[in-house]
Amino acid sequence: MAIIGRIEPTGSAPAWGKNITDPMLLVIEKLTELQTGPPLHQLSPMQARKAPTPADAVKALLQEHNAPMPPARVDTTGKKVPVEKGSIHARIYTPANATASNPGIVYYHGGGWVIAGIDTYDASARALAEQTGAVVVAVAYRQAPEHKFPTAHNDAFAAYKWVVDNAASLKINPDKIAVAGESAGGNLAANVSIMARDNNVKMPVHQLLVYPIAGYDMNTASYQEHAQAKPLSKAGMAWFFDKYLRNTKDGMDQRIALVNVPNLRNLPPATVINAEIDPLRTGGVLYADKLKEAGVAVKAQVYDGVTHEFFGMAAVLPQAKEAQALATAELNKAFGK
Repeated sequence: MAIIGRIEPTGSAPAWGKNITDPMLLVIEKLTELQTGPPLHQLSPMQARKAPTPADAVKALLQEHNAPMPPARVDTTGKKVPVEKGSIHARIYTPANATASNPGIVYYHGGGWVIAGIDTYDASARALAEQTGAVVVAVAYRQAPEHKFPTAHNDAFAAYKWVVDNAASLKINPDKIAVAGESAGGNLAANVSIMARDNNVKMPVHQLLVYPIAGYDMNTASYQEHAQAKPLSKAGMAWFFDKYLRNTKDGMDQRIALVNVPNLRNLPPATVINAEIDPLRTGGVLYADKLKEAGVAVKAQVYDGVTHEFFGMAAVLPQAKEAQALATAELNKAFGK
């Protein structure tokens, strides 16, 4: 952190993010340098999956300035999880000092249900395992356009039920399982909580929702303020919706438009983390407010000066460290620690 903190960005704050912090701008500048091709919304899904990511930008910055990545304090293994018409992969992050019955977190990565994967979001899943002492199960749900809505949502719920049913073999206490996710994964984690409640499945003890996709309305205040933002723009979000949804009617489905779910009562306590410079901010804040109105215990925080995808960047961003500490504190409270 100290090394990166002494490096100045080469340019000034962009029009879409006038309050951006210097470390965040450093990441965005490095990402822009790495992304030499057209913007996301002009790429095919296959091209977009090969494009450099914010996680790549962080790694490049650390390598350039000889700032070593912190040593791993978790062991990882792979598992196959059965889902409708096949199976998906899950990566199990087990803390090095794990006992026979630890808390568990089922983690859903971001990428608009189209791009990225558990490798891209490794830093987030690893941080949650290390800081909470929980076994984290990162789910590689099937993606669009090969698998349209609601495949990712159904896979997410199937994976959660699989973790509940196989808790003992995963060294997880079945009574202390939370869900977590970022962006599209935040939407999935929220949906899994609702689906568990509505299908009489053991509910998660907590839901960590990091800049979740919570609505289909792309004319909100944050979409207007940060339409040109990086790494997520309004055009990029429209591209994700186009690839995942079968039609515009799907956009109004409550699994996509969480802010329109009529009954949010009796859901697990939630931590909702949003970034100031993010088209999704308004929807995420509104969903947190609606959970509160329904009587759900909510800890909500908007982190100033940072963009979408900041949560996993604790190696370079103070706000990511703060957000991870908040998430850890709330999860540990739910785990009874």
